[in-house]
Amino acid sequence: MAKLAPDDVEARVKGLTGWAVEGDAIVKELRFGGYPEAIAFVVRVGMAAEVANHHPDLDIRYNRVRVALSTHSEGGLTEKDFALAAEADAGQQN
Repeated sequence: MAKLAPDDVEARVKGLTGWAVEGDAIVKELRFGGYPEAIAFVVRVGMAAEVANHHPDLDIRYNRVRVALSTHSEGGLTEKDFALAAEADAGQQN
């Protein structure tokens, strides 16, 4: 899958809520009611990532989860990253 041009990345990230570009990744921090809700979110995103064969960087801090998406094999952002970001947003329950 081809790496997106910077203009395409900016346009796509504007269509997402709470996501920001950091280097070659898009990132979002989500807050939940507690640890169990944060873990449930990570499991949902993890299963979607496995199906897509596209695995995010996830950092869990009690009730906060930071999601970072980048297509490492392409050296930047691709359609896969934005598709998984949309999946994460759809599965968010906070």
